[in-house]
Parts: sequence; C-alpha cells; structure tokens
Amino acid sequence: MNASFPAPDADGATLAQRPPLNLLIAAPRGFCAGVDRAIEIVEKALERYGSPVYVRHEIVHNKYVVEGLKAKGAIFVEELDEVPDDAPVVFSAHGVPKAVPAEAKRRKLLYVDATCPLVSKVHRQAERQIEKGRHIIFIGHEGHPEVIGTMGQVEPGQMTLVETIEDVDKLPFDADEELAYLTQTTLSVDDTREVIQALEWRYPNISGPRAEDICYATSNRQAAVKELAQDCDLVLVIGSPNSSNALRLVEVAERLGTPAKLIQRASEIDFGWLEGVKTLGLTAGASAPEVLVREVVDAIASVRTISEQTITAAEEKMVFKLPRQLTE
Repeated sequence: MNASFPAPDADGATLAQRPPLNLLIAAPRGFCAGVDRAIEIVEKALERYGSPVYVRHEIVHNKYVVEGLKAKGAIFVEELDEVPDDAPVVFSAHGVPKAVPAEAKRRKLLYVDATCPLVSKVHRQAERQIEKGRHIIFIGHEGHPEVIGTMGQVEPGQMTLVETIEDVDKLPFDADEELAYLTQTTLSVDDTREVIQALEWRYPNISGPRAEDICYATSNRQAAVKELAQDCDLVLVIGSPNSSNALRLVEVAERLGTPAKLIQRASEIDFGWLEGVKTLGLTAGASAPEVLVREVVDAIASVRTISEQTITAAEEKMVFKLPRQLTE
C-alpha cells in the first residue's frame, strides 16, 4: 500500500513525535554521463528542429524523465515505422541493431544516435571479434534493449546469449573453438565475474575485452551500495522496474543480507517499511534524476527526524560529447 505524507499540526506538534533515523545516501548515485548526454540530445534536438522530435524506445528507463521530455514535445515510439518521413528521430541510450540506422538512411530520415559511448564501444568490440573469425558469447539479460542492440551488430548466429553459469554449462561449443565474450554494461559486477570465470574454465582460450565492459557508473553505484548496505536495516533504490542497473542495486543490497525496495518515486513508499528501521540507505539508479532523491528524503522527513550522511565510493567526472550535428 502507499501511505500519504502526514501533515504537521499548525503548531508543529508532530515534529516531536518523529522518531530519529540515520539516513545514509550513496554517492555516486543517479544520472551517469551517458544518461545526461542522451537527455541533452533530445532537448537539443527539440531546440534545433522544433517539436515534435520522435524517440525510438524510452531514451532512458525512467518514467519521470520520459514524461518530462514528452511535455517538451518528444514523442516516444517503439519502431521506426511509427515515425513520419519528415520528422527527426533519436535512438535511445541503450543502442539499436544495425538494421535501425540502415532503415533510417533508406527512408532518408533525419536521425540522431544517443547510444551511450560505452555501449557503442561494446558494439565495436563485437565487430572486431567477428572479423577475427570468433563466435561471441554475450553475457546479458534476454530482451533488454541493450542486448537486442548489441546482438543486432552482427549477423544472426554469430552471437550466443548467456545469463547464468547454468547457461554456460549448456553451450554446444568444443573447448578449442575460436570464441570471445562480451557483456551488457549494466549487469551485476559479481554475477558477471562468476559467469566469466565459468566461461574461462570451460574455454581456456576464449578471448575477452582488455577492460571489463561493465560501465564505470554501474560499478561505482554497486560499490556505493555495498559500502552503505552493511550498516543499514533497509535500502531504498530509486529506479524503474525495467531499469537493469537499478534492479542490480536492489540485488547487491539483498546479497549482503539487507532488505531492499525498488521505488520509482516518493509516492510509492510504504511507511510501514520503516517500522523498526534505525538506519536507512538510499540510492538511485543511473537513469533516476536527483530531484527524485530529494523528493524521497523530504517524504521520509515528514515521518522521521533525519540525520543525513553521504557514503562516497568514488568520484565521477566523466563527460561525453554531444553528436556534431547538434553542436555545429
């Protein structure tokens, strides 16, 4: 159930009735450089081309962000056939199969690619591995837009998806076959490490990327949750149910034995969760804006007397350039 925020009496009497709560807020949290860039691309496209600008798939997995862009004139669609011939279209931060820009070119559509540069890097790695004659084992979650986009960089049958160690055990390849592995950028760091170890044990000659594909933002947000979860009675993660990196943050806390709840914003908090909680952890997935973090803090402050502390796992200074077509 959702609980409404209790209003203080006119004389502020309810203030004294609010039990104390230690609030540990993870840093880094919320928007990463790839999400910042993708949102700015849609906003710049609206400025340059006017409304409407079409966006293929949710630009990032966050309802608040998507609704905000809709209000500015963005129209979100699932496929290009929903885009009129004379309208600009933006591809989401998750990346798209090669067939999508090819179709946009065939139709002479004006398109802007907002694929996160770290996802684009995985796409280039896939092409290079195929050029070297290797079959690719891709570690990711079936159906996720990033997985669909990455697998769509190569011809059907050149890449095999695995999610778990059990999937590795079922692979049909011989130990001496020419293989490579790549990973979705928003996975659990720990899960991915275990799957890679299973691949390397079964296929000693398998080729991997020089540096891991799990993006810096995913790794940093998981590390921050690990630091604070061990001191918390409960962790709240702000993010969408279809956001891979937000779901992983919930899992990271739970694996440390700390209960965790995924919420999209403050209205989804059940204040019954806070009964008996002395220390609460709070973080946000890479697609969730800071305004939602402050909204949640204010909501909790309406029922508890908060002592707020930031737990910092890393400093982030990454900035990605915008596409030239929006800056020249």
